[in-house]
Amino acid sequence: MSNPPRRRLPDRMPDSAFQLLVEGVLDYAIFMLDPDGHIVSWNIGAERIKGYRSDEILGRHFSAFYPPEDIATGKPFRELEIAVAEGRLEDEGWRLRKDGTRFWANVVITALFGPDGGLRGFGKVTRDMTERRRAEQTLLERRRLVSHLVEAQELERRRIAWDVHDDSIQSMVAVGMRLQLLAGRLPEEHAPTVARLDQTVRGAVDRLRMLVFRLRPPEIDRNGLVHALDDYLGDLAPAWGLTHTVQDRLEREPDSEAAITIFRISQEALANVHKHARASTVEITLSTVDRGTLVEIADDGVGVSLTADHQAGLEHFGMIEMRERAETAGGWWTLGERPEGGTAVRFWLPTTTSDAR
Repeated sequence: MSNPPRRRLPDRMPDSAFQLLVEGVLDYAIFMLDPDGHIVSWNIGAERIKGYRSDEILGRHFSAFYPPEDIATGKPFRELEIAVAEGRLEDEGWRLRKDGTRFWANVVITALFGPDGGLRGFGKVTRDMTERRRAEQTLLERRRLVSHLVEAQELERRRIAWDVHDDSIQSMVAVGMRLQLLAGRLPEEHAPTVARLDQTVRGAVDRLRMLVFRLRPPEIDRNGLVHALDDYLGDLAPAWGLTHTVQDRLEREPDSEAAITIFRISQEALANVHKHARASTVEITLSTVDRGTLVEIADDGVGVSLTADHQAGLEHFGMIEMRERAETAGGWWTLGERPEGGTAVRFWLPTTTSDAR
């Protein structure tokens, strides 16, 4: 294995202009260490980030910036050893300011060698990443909360679907059977009334079955995702005044969990088309791309710029839910205008292969 590249010091010290540049940088702590790790230079960025004036810190060991748990494990000394062996080291972790408060730092330590190949010291650059980490943690927490909410919604939908199917629908079916038995026993003049009641019961059963389908579409398990979406649109699009098509370009059927996620995102996207797009046509295209499923839901409506609440659209809960569902599943989600007019929701989910197709 080849030796790591070594950063060599120039034969002469940097000129004053370069020194001024380094010393005047505010956003980065830039300083040098001697071969044993003692601080031999200090810039204004280091003073701003770490809180020490140069006369307070020069000559001290750089381990002063590490919290006790890192000192106990020998982390500062191990980092210098790695920098010498590999030429440089990059790390992120907690560091200490002069007042004892912690900040999240990105640290790069570079070993510096003289013309003779001997170790002359280390260059150390530290950046305060506390705000970035806080933002990442906030985003992670929001994503976790949305994920819990989505999971709770799915469990509740499944529970309601089972309750409706096992209780309400079965009871209504039993009522229908009794009406049919009763129709054969009643005088002829009561037949129209019983027929109307039977028709009402049948209509209620159909509506309940549609409710169950929306809550937990059984077609996904029976006939696959494309068939489930086609059935869903076939029931709703005419009532919404939409013509629709579902394009199946899948090479394989996504697994059940991914299929449910795709169906839910599609439901929300189609609801937005109905509520806001003022469209006459909607088209869903499903394709197998990059070991996953790419879905596009396109309409010929007014477009993103005129969609209701677009100024805050991406923060609308429906938009957040679609995006978070996709990202929680390891995918991505976008909303944009189509070149030919209208809006397109596009999202991709990684999926495992299935032998269903």
